[in-house]
Amino acid sequence: MNLDLLEKWLVRLTGGDATLALVLQIFIVVLAVVVANLFLRRALAKLEDRTRRTATPWDFALVSAARKPLTVLAWIVGLAFAARIVQTETNAALFEAVSPARTIGVIACMTWFLMRFIGNVQDGVMVQRQAHGEAMDRTTVDAIGKLLRVSVLITAALVGLQSLGFSISGVLAFGGIGGIAVGFAAKDMLANFFGGLMVYLDRPFAVGDWIRSPEKQIEGTVEEIGWRLTRIRTFDSRPLYVPNAIFTQIAVENASRMTNRRISETVGVRYDDLDRIAAIVAEIKDMLRAHPEIDQKQTTIVNFLQFAASSLDIMVYTFTHTTNWVEFHEIKQDVMLRIAEIIARHGAEIAFPTRTLHLADAVEQAASLQPPAAGITAASAA
Repeated sequence: MNLDLLEKWLVRLTGGDATLALVLQIFIVVLAVVVANLFLRRALAKLEDRTRRTATPWDFALVSAARKPLTVLAWIVGLAFAARIVQTETNAALFEAVSPARTIGVIACMTWFLMRFIGNVQDGVMVQRQAHGEAMDRTTVDAIGKLLRVSVLITAALVGLQSLGFSISGVLAFGGIGGIAVGFAAKDMLANFFGGLMVYLDRPFAVGDWIRSPEKQIEGTVEEIGWRLTRIRTFDSRPLYVPNAIFTQIAVENASRMTNRRISETVGVRYDDLDRIAAIVAEIKDMLRAHPEIDQKQTTIVNFLQFAASSLDIMVYTFTHTTNWVEFHEIKQDVMLRIAEIIARHGAEIAFPTRTLHLADAVEQAASLQPPAAGITAASAA
């Protein structure tokens, strides 16, 4: 009714020219959309800047997620209104698609808003936990975010199909029948999908963990766990993309979850220092028990191990508190240098591969086997 009154008023204003009245109606609608969009953008920008400084991430995530979808939604509604005016005047069949297009546009904007909101909340939660020094499980946050996004997309698709007049039950039935064919055609993709799902559920590793698998020569730091691929950054800074189905078939070692790092070395001492072995072993053991970086709750073994080919071997077996790779090697270096000082303090030396030849018996045996001198042989012949 309001449209009819506006139309009659514009027709009178234009002197009875219906075409000019139609153009003026469209111009007024578009101008109103532009002005409303301008004010909406400025208001949302100020609100976003204000909520950025709040303690909770929810309000900023909400406003930031709604900023762009709302402006697009204003254009969709305004243009659909203008198209409806044209349809009323012209009765063109082309404009019959305006209503379904507007519905799909509204659903798309709502989906866009929810996807942005989920991403903003995900980032906000991680930033907030890091700021407060709280433990953050990035893998769980990513998994929940991906599941929510998939749920939003599936729901939006079903609502869109229902709005367009399709039967949801028929679509689901077709999906159940066609799922068998799709499963056979995309079995590798499904295997990777369920492999990623198992990684999220079983949690053998998380983002940031150092993992390795000698079976497939996989070693590096996990950067991202996707639905199909897991991205690993190797120690030479190359990205390694591993299909998730691989992790259901191989053993994966998670080095980041070790509680300690182990020092396991064999130190060789000369055979000439056999009488000093007991004292050296006792002092090395005392040194490890007093070392601040050695975990005394773990097993510590220092014993004379064996008579080797060219050395008397001492086994040193202990664990450090730290699991950091660089710190571990600093501590191991300190321990090995202290062991070397202990050996030197007792007047002993670290052995190196040697071979001793006993020649005394060999010289006598060689002399007895020498032939008689030439003069003696001649005299005997005479």
